[in-house]
Amino acid sequence: MFAGLLKTMRPRQWTKNVFVFAALVFDKQLFIPSSFLRTLAAFILFCLISSSVYIFNDLADIEADREHPEKRNRPIPSGKLPISVAWIAGILLLLIAVAAGYVLSLDFAAVLVAYFLLNLAYSKWLKHVLILDVLILAAGFVLRVAAGVTVIQVERFSPWMYVVMALLSLYLGFGKRRAELALLADEAGSHRKVLQGYTIPLLDQFIMIVSGMTIVSYSLYTFSAVNVPANHSMMLTIPFVVYAIFRYLYLIEVEHSGGAPEEILLADRPFQISMVLWALAVLAVFYLSK
Repeated sequence: MFAGLLKTMRPRQWTKNVFVFAALVFDKQLFIPSSFLRTLAAFILFCLISSSVYIFNDLADIEADREHPEKRNRPIPSGKLPISVAWIAGILLLLIAVAAGYVLSLDFAAVLVAYFLLNLAYSKWLKHVLILDVLILAAGFVLRVAAGVTVIQVERFSPWMYVVMALLSLYLGFGKRRAELALLADEAGSHRKVLQGYTIPLLDQFIMIVSGMTIVSYSLYTFSAVNVPANHSMMLTIPFVVYAIFRYLYLIEVEHSGGAPEEILLADRPFQISMVLWALAVLAVFYLSK
């Protein structure tokens, strides 16, 4: 039962919450102990509340998941995790995260509550609304960035990061929908109602538009944001972002993967290398350059 609960909490998807550290890194506070510890605490609490969301999502989707070729094996649909235990765990995780978040920062607690309510609305209604379903997923990533801003005293964090984050998450969201549509084919609508409104050509257009906007917005950020070095060295990180975007596009259209973007982060070696090199370049630009 404990193994089923842990699996339902989706620890592999906690990688999404790393965006809580964005404000810490890009505001040049990574090596300030107090700021780092507060952000680390925020990351842990976001993992708890996101796990609560995953539990409630599985409870809401239990019937549809039982008809899905892969999701039917999840602990709740398969019966390995009792529904009553899942409800108790979801409520406890929510209460612990919000209470501890309030101690950390009132604004941070408000972000946690907003994230939970947004996902609750998504699970109940918004996931069935075409396009809006992906916009809501993107809003969740923007809230992760905002959460990191609320727990430290930010001085140089650029609003451009919100723009880049929103566009990047839209790109990943439409890519995920495309992968689901390709995997489920004619049965897609019975597994996820909103897929009835999507087509692969339509999603390809969305992906093309959003991917281009992501590259342009990130490029603009590297030389126009208030917190980047005046020598424009941040522009050296652009190739890594371009490669990662193209690599993900290759994976969803050629390799027919991408249904779970976090799995790519944990499994695809070229993608991992590009992200590590990007992270090292960002650290070098912000903390070593003058």
